[in-house]
Amino acid sequence: MSTLIEECRAVLGAAEALVEQGRAAVAARVAPGGRLDGAALEAEQLAAHGLAWQATYAAALRETLRWAERLEAGGAFRATEQALLALGFAEYGAQIAGGIPMSQVEAARPADLGIAPERVAPLSAAVATLAARLPGARAALSAALAAGDFGDVAVEDEAMAALREQFARFTAAEVAPHAQDWHKQNALIPLPLIRRLGDLGVFGVTIAEEHGGLGLGKVAMCLVSEMLSEGYVGVGSLGTRSEIAGELIGLNGTPAQKARWLPGIAAGEILPTAVFTEPNTGSDLANLRTRAVRDGDVYRVHGAKTWITHGSRSDVMTLLVRTNPDAPGHRGLSMLIAPKPRGTEDDPFPAPGMSGTEIHVLGYRGMREYEIAFEGFEVPAENLLGGVEGQGFRQLMETFESARIQTAARALGVAQNALALGLGYAKDRVQFGKAILHFPRVQAKLAMMAAETMMARQLTYFAAKEKDAGRRCDVEAGMAKLLAARVAFANADAALQIHGGNGYAVEYPISRVFCDARVLSIFEGAAEIQAHIIARGMLGRVN
Repeated sequence: MSTLIEECRAVLGAAEALVEQGRAAVAARVAPGGRLDGAALEAEQLAAHGLAWQATYAAALRETLRWAERLEAGGAFRATEQALLALGFAEYGAQIAGGIPMSQVEAARPADLGIAPERVAPLSAAVATLAARLPGARAALSAALAAGDFGDVAVEDEAMAALREQFARFTAAEVAPHAQDWHKQNALIPLPLIRRLGDLGVFGVTIAEEHGGLGLGKVAMCLVSEMLSEGYVGVGSLGTRSEIAGELIGLNGTPAQKARWLPGIAAGEILPTAVFTEPNTGSDLANLRTRAVRDGDVYRVHGAKTWITHGSRSDVMTLLVRTNPDAPGHRGLSMLIAPKPRGTEDDPFPAPGMSGTEIHVLGYRGMREYEIAFEGFEVPAENLLGGVEGQGFRQLMETFESARIQTAARALGVAQNALALGLGYAKDRVQFGKAILHFPRVQAKLAMMAAETMMARQLTYFAAKEKDAGRRCDVEAGMAKLLAARVAFANADAALQIHGGNGYAVEYPISRVFCDARVLSIFEGAAEIQAHIIARGMLGRVN
């Protein structure tokens, strides 16, 4: 075993001990007597969310160390991977000990959680042992990056590694060359490309083979989403709606509903959209107001939805509605499989009882966002998901782990794209007689971008593996999404800084990637929601 891995094990052990101390300290404030108090948890959000960030960083360290150990066992632990490990452990260990940036204006320090200074000393000492390695690590990683070596991702399964490579090639040829034009024109992703993605199985990665899908797991979903998003997050996100619809119907649909919808979704012939969010609810779905009233063989839908991605060109909606106005909170919610005619540029919502307007956005284009109003829109009663009212909230919750893991994977693609763009510009841009890649501050930015991307990747793959193993992973999915989204934006910001003034020009792709990256910590549950989920999972749940 290498000395570096031994040193990193010491950092991990000290970090995990500190997290446990933080958990105990926060629990004493929000779970007196061992029972979580919801009001206390809300009042102590800064401490609780700080604990979530600490635990997320420690989980990233754990999975990155496992990655390094696998490489060492296989004789593939090269200087590049050693540099990534040393940089990542030194920085994350130091931040756990000294303060983690939860946002640009909030830091989570051990004292905020109620951890005494002397408890931090073992971690600080363990991190200090790595300090001597950092100059050499940065130099080695700078040389590797200049040669196009970002480190071995170490996908263990050969079939999965081949899948990743297949979509990397496809993205380089069919997606990346067009991404900037699609973004600048706010153009819908071309239908021929969608048909090509359907042929490749993108929309049915996790749908069962008996229903026309590939029957693969969440790791495969991550690899496909990551590679496509590296070219353009709009393309990488096309599969998100199919993943949500496929899982909703696959887990909860009647046999007839599965037979009717899943093969078309898997083939990309039926484009779904998720219609959940309302103007005044956001993440507070229990207060959803859009209602569906049973009228013979149909439900008539009334209400408003917002932030509906791909709302016009989709063929079917997974539509969350209130079917029982007398049932409190989430108990009166149901999910409808609501077919609709595909809209056009001139007539985006041709269905009777349905209208909508586009929400113009900074990034995350290619599918477009809409506000949608329903005034008596009809849905066949047979399309009540599962055939039983009042199950909609539970059904939707079953998809959140997968959706957040996939969002983390999309963030990885964006993070890698930002890193590549920053590196490419640094190699080409000459100032003061040499490429700016040779300046230490630029090298340090790129090196840390590479290290954080690898760490977030290993944490995301771990969450996907947990899901594939059938284990509950709401905390792990939340951690993956929380970290990967932050890394994507940090990478985009750093890469734009490397571009200087040119990074602020719309002609340069980094301006698009910067806008795309910013939304990742908002949708599929904002960063604050993820931190709250993680904290609740660590501290217990209100019955």
